[in-house]
Amino acid sequence: MLTRDKLQLFVVKRIILLIALVFIFNTVCAQKALKILKDDGSITYINASAVNKITLETPLAIGDTYQGGIIFYIDASGEHGLIAAPTDQSTGIVWYNNSVETTTGATRDGIGAGDANTNIILGNQGIGSYAAYLCDTFTLGSYTDWYLPSKYELNLMYTNLKLASLGGFGSGFYWSSTESNSFYHAWAQNFTSGYQDIYNKYRTDSVRAIRAF
Repeated sequence: MLTRDKLQLFVVKRIILLIALVFIFNTVCAQKALKILKDDGSITYINASAVNKITLETPLAIGDTYQGGIIFYIDASGEHGLIAAPTDQSTGIVWYNNSVETTTGATRDGIGAGDANTNIILGNQGIGSYAAYLCDTFTLGSYTDWYLPSKYELNLMYTNLKLASLGGFGSGFYWSSTESNSFYHAWAQNFTSGYQDIYNKYRTDSVRAIRAF
């Protein structure tokens, strides 16, 4: 039969053993956390109640080379945005297909509007040598979803890349995909002054394709 003193000693030994086991457990976990840090760029904090994992990732930024081009716009999520091709697709091409000069209805503006405009223009103008078709058929690496930017997207390229001396843009005019509600005119932007205006579709201006990510 255990005496009171022996019982107390037994309990103390069990407590010491438990503390030792917890210490060993935490030490092993800490080593595993260090291994995770080395293997996948994350830090794992382990304790008796919870496991919290923090992934160390470099956020995307304007001017980064990414998915075939240069980022010039990032949305509020920080995960999506717009990319400009690294070079011009043309330094002088007309806006419309010379054989099909019509009002296309490609009057949209804003983020993503260039993609919609490009599809509208292609449906109206068909196959040919003109700005929207050039962008639509452009391929760089594995990326084939390029399009002619809307006038708003074009201005973002000018503001976020050209003015920061990024992207290797020329100093002349660049076509947008935004028509001016006119049979003869579409929007273009001067990449020297930043001025946007409507111009005759038969002008030969530069083209820089963009894509979304």
